[in-house]
Amino acid sequence: MDYKQAGVDVEAGHEFVNNIRNLVISTHRPEVLGGLGGFSGLFALPSGYKEPVLVSGTDGVGTKLKLANTLNCHDTVGIDLVAMCVNDVLTSGAEPLFFLDYLATGKLNQQQLTEVVAGIAEGCRLAGCALIGGETAEMPGFYLPGEYDLAGFCVGIVEKSLILDGSQVKVGDVAIGLESSGIHSNGFSLVRKIIDEYNIFLQDNLDFLEQKSLGEMLLTPTKIYVKPILAAQKSGLEIHGMANITGGGLPENLPRCLPEKMSIDIDKSSWEIPPIFKWISEVGNVDKEVMFNTFNMGIGFVVLVSPTQVEMAIDFFFSQGIKAYCLGEVS
Repeated sequence: MDYKQAGVDVEAGHEFVNNIRNLVISTHRPEVLGGLGGFSGLFALPSGYKEPVLVSGTDGVGTKLKLANTLNCHDTVGIDLVAMCVNDVLTSGAEPLFFLDYLATGKLNQQQLTEVVAGIAEGCRLAGCALIGGETAEMPGFYLPGEYDLAGFCVGIVEKSLILDGSQVKVGDVAIGLESSGIHSNGFSLVRKIIDEYNIFLQDNLDFLEQKSLGEMLLTPTKIYVKPILAAQKSGLEIHGMANITGGGLPENLPRCLPEKMSIDIDKSSWEIPPIFKWISEVGNVDKEVMFNTFNMGIGFVVLVSPTQVEMAIDFFFSQGIKAYCLGEVS
């Protein structure tokens, strides 16, 4: 008996690495050292920093992968993976530098996983970070046929004096909410429960979906906010704090960028909640409070700015194609 008979095809693994080589290279920045296939990825620190601080983050995609597998659509979840990591790193004021992925499956399906890596590469390009390495694990008997899991790891950099840690936030600062692209990658266990419970077909074209199927809408990738935020800072916008609105929604994530004893009273009428969230609430009979504690409800990222820069912030993000809303003031 050999390894292939045990379910692990080493040659297929080598072929897969060769297939994704150009996808990986397409994300590289000048600081990338070495090539693909080594034991580790090498990255030189960018110049121009007096006291550079590295900022790291790791995350996965969650059970959204179940929907991707059901719909046999694998080219967007890689974007989700990158987004979940780089948006977190961004909240410290850091620019994402490089990214690594971990991809595990029961049996290596080259076409399927190449689509996944293509999404990861696209996410890295959207974030301006380099994909410098990863791991593909073939584990027969551990996953159901056709299933896979994803995890990612990102490292960014920020000048020590410019780290956003809550200390810059002042009473009177205004929370500017940036629109999400949909559900992003949180709350899908509840979404899937509703779909299963009420026998809803992912291929359904619901009235509010504008010619998209429900499945296509649900697989819309997480918005990556890196380039617009970094551009806003370069344009002169002074951001005092940032929050990535992931699992737990606004109530759980917004306080994470505030100092102790400060809070924000969110005006829930300040933006229009996207139809997909209203549909989930109505079809699943989900309480409004549960909705806000589970989903982003249309606000994917929040920046805190001084009252004098509110108009500048909203205008700038609109110029970047991102709708922005005043959610409330710090008190």
